[in-house]
Amino acid sequence: MRVRGRHLLASAAGVILVAVLTTSTATSFASSAQAPSPVGPTVACSTVIASGPTLGQVETHFASGLLTPFGVAIGSDGKHAFVDSLINPTAPQSGSNPMRDESGISEYSISSSGGLASERIGPASDGPLLGMAVSPNGRELVAAGASGASVFSVSRIEQAGSAPSSWLVGTFTSHGQGAIEAAVSPDGHYVFVSLEDSDQLAVFNLGKAERSGFGHTDLVGYVPMGVAPVGMTISPDGRYLYATSEAATESGTQGTLTTVNLRRAEERPSDSVVSTVWAGCSPVRVVATESSVYVTARESDELLEFSAAELVSLPASALINRVQVGEAPVGLALVNHNESLLIADSDRFNANGVTSNLAVVAAAGRSLQLVGYVVAGDFPRDMAVSPHGTAVIISDYGSGDLEEVDAGTLP
Repeated sequence: MRVRGRHLLASAAGVILVAVLTTSTATSFASSAQAPSPVGPTVACSTVIASGPTLGQVETHFASGLLTPFGVAIGSDGKHAFVDSLINPTAPQSGSNPMRDESGISEYSISSSGGLASERIGPASDGPLLGMAVSPNGRELVAAGASGASVFSVSRIEQAGSAPSSWLVGTFTSHGQGAIEAAVSPDGHYVFVSLEDSDQLAVFNLGKAERSGFGHTDLVGYVPMGVAPVGMTISPDGRYLYATSEAATESGTQGTLTTVNLRRAEERPSDSVVSTVWAGCSPVRVVATESSVYVTARESDELLEFSAAELVSLPASALINRVQVGEAPVGLALVNHNESLLIADSDRFNANGVTSNLAVVAAAGRSLQLVGYVVAGDFPRDMAVSPHGTAVIISDYGSGDLEEVDAGTLP
């Protein structure tokens, strides 16, 4: 997994402006398609974070004991959460590699009165499993990893006493590397995987795989992106997929947000990009409502808001709001009927004098406003919201915690 550092020098004010980049050199290894040149204004990289009160009334619950949790997802019934994490590495054996990382899927029950209870855990992969998504019908759990994704049966995971070896349904593979996040189309027929080390999104035909068995023909193709694509989300109407890239070129700091025509991506991925806009320094995650698309710009320490309509019709003017949050924001979630956002301020690079937390931002008016901060574990990373919006589950990657926030107690 590519790790991008802070490519900036702090001025006396703690902020510098980054020159506008004009072209992208990321080229598909599977075709001649290139990521389109970004348009719109750039956003400053920053080491300045916003001050705000601690929101002591917000109820949180922690489940500890996981080793580097990453992806998190919630079942369609809202009663179970799934998290993938590194579990006990195997002991060295004579003649073998000294250590082998093994990822596991853990299931937790979500109590209606608050709290997480571990139900079962099982090894699922010899390599890392990262970003996760549950299919809209609730039957499949998809976890990005290696060059594609692993697909698990939710019902088998939830079945008491089931053997972990029975959980895996099949695996998608591509010619790329660094699979980090996954998304499933609204009809459940296609899986999209961001290939962080190959600067593309891979598109897989899940419906075909389930009918005919998993194989190399399940790969539909690739969507060209900028450098280090990571976060993805699908618009509420199912027409578009939004994806972030941490930079436009290998030497650049400014990242991008790409809008993809979802139906076209399922048929001709290399010709499916609608627009690409500048999205701050190292944008990493994205969520969307019918009218807005929100992006965490990790090295700008900001939350950005784009007009969903203008990303399609007038992308150069799509950036409409921005607000400073905490240090190195990563995951984010829409809460309070889309009137607020919860943001994981990861402090990934251990900046002096700050700690990890969760920022609460009000988004109901014409501007974004930081309300305050909620206590978190170390390096909060991925987030998932329960179907009814009552709970948000966060993977605290650095401290090995799974954290639940009672959304009803958020301001």
